[in-house]
Amino acid sequence: MGRLESKTALVTGASSGIGRAIAARFVEEGARVFATGRRQAELDKLADELGSAVTPIRSDASKLADLDALYGMIESAGSRLDILVANAGGGTFSTLEALTPESFDETFGSNVRGTVFTVQKALRLLNDDASIIVTGSTSASHATSAFGVYSASKAAIAQFVRVWAIELADRRIRVNTIVPGPTETPGLAGLAATAAESERLLAEEAARVPLRRLGQPSEIASGAVFLASDEASFVTGSELFVDGGESRV
Repeated sequence: MGRLESKTALVTGASSGIGRAIAARFVEEGARVFATGRRQAELDKLADELGSAVTPIRSDASKLADLDALYGMIESAGSRLDILVANAGGGTFSTLEALTPESFDETFGSNVRGTVFTVQKALRLLNDDASIIVTGSTSASHATSAFGVYSASKAAIAQFVRVWAIELADRRIRVNTIVPGPTETPGLAGLAATAAESERLLAEEAARVPLRRLGQPSEIASGAVFLASDEASFVTGSELFVDGGESRV
């Protein structure tokens, strides 16, 4: 028996990186998973690898119409949700001087607005005793030059999670943030413009971690399994740091 046997989960941003690893690990633990992202080919590849336990659905979490369609499809499939992982999001480097309204709106639209309404619109399909997991970032608790908008968006989400934990307690729905440190993903590497810059960025990020390496998506997924499982039945409103000690040491 897996730790998530007979549970149904939705994982957003599952095309690659941390979201993909979480979806894969949930399947290993016995869950049925609806996996969403913006790249259908990557979602189809995930479903081919993991089999019928995964339902791939192309959906952009920053678009309310996509979210309505997503939850309509889940409901039409006769499913309710035991686990929601609101993982979709991203960001780019931009100094205050160079920041544009468009890039600001894109980051907050994806990371804050998208996450808020991903959770809100899921409420009618969430079972009592469900687990909501939101992907945060160590950037929310320390300053990195040219990463202010992303950092602020993740700080906002951390506060939403604390409030939601209170608001949903009557339904025994647990709401927690999983906080990855620098993790070896296409998203992190993609912050750099060239392969050489990417290699330098990854080395610099690894050097800031007390364990002197980047995290692996599978390690973040292990934390998500804990928060999704009954083992975390008395854990809500918390932040689980899976960051190699970056933010707390």
